[in-house]
Amino acid sequence: MLLPDLDPDKPVLLAGPTASGKSSLAMEIAQKQGGVIVNADASQIYDCWRVVTARPSKADEEALPHHLYGHVTYDAQYSAGHWLREVKPLLTGPNRPIIVGGTGLYFSTLTEGLAEIPPTPNEIRTLGDSLTLDTLLDQLDPQTAERIDVNNRARVQRAWEVLQATGRSLADWQDDTPAPVLPIEDCNALVMHSPKEWLEPRIRQRFDLMIEQGALEEAESMRDRYDPTLPSCKAIGVPELMGYICGDLTLEAAREQAAIATRRYAKRQRSWFRSRMKHWEVVNSDDL
Repeated sequence: MLLPDLDPDKPVLLAGPTASGKSSLAMEIAQKQGGVIVNADASQIYDCWRVVTARPSKADEEALPHHLYGHVTYDAQYSAGHWLREVKPLLTGPNRPIIVGGTGLYFSTLTEGLAEIPPTPNEIRTLGDSLTLDTLLDQLDPQTAERIDVNNRARVQRAWEVLQATGRSLADWQDDTPAPVLPIEDCNALVMHSPKEWLEPRIRQRFDLMIEQGALEEAESMRDRYDPTLPSCKAIGVPELMGYICGDLTLEAAREQAAIATRRYAKRQRSWFRSRMKHWEVVNSDDL
């Protein structure tokens, strides 16, 4: 594998869409140039999903140091703010961090700063859970709606909750954002470019590989705790596998729906990277 030209004294940021090969590249960088691998994927933080979210294998974790993978319980509240607080100590450790993932919001909080928004009261979150996406959007201010992915319910509800809880829009809070923890000029910032025609076959193969590796058994173990309103249970592939286990879907239908959901998610990721990571160094997935 031809590695990018990296400054060995700077942390590495490696963003990419799902199934783009970013985890393998991170492992390669760590093996050849040194460093510890740090998760920046919102689905891979949960302890209940290893196979379904394509977390690093136990063998990978034994071969190289990995941090912030599978360390959060399935029903815990966790946000970009939680992640930022946990990643800060890793930036000054003895080994440079190689921060890899597909959650653009994590990278932006790290390199652009994060507004100190007060926690959302449970009663407001519960009310938000009961509202439709259209209702949430109707109550948002135009400035915030222009800045977020309005097709991503979690992002829309978060913005709605901030407005309800604080009386200030998310856009207003963002405009008061403090200086970033890790300015982009202080790191090697890489973003994977994964052409649609290259990525889509990998997305389909990924579901079959998950089944082979035990995804059904993993989902079965979560059947009694499954709650579709929890962020952990919204991970791509989880609702589809649960649909099959509960008898609502055939395995082929689950496979097709998971592939569609993954493609849509990858499209949103690529759109985010194009708009927010314009100055990052591009690494072509199909060249690796």
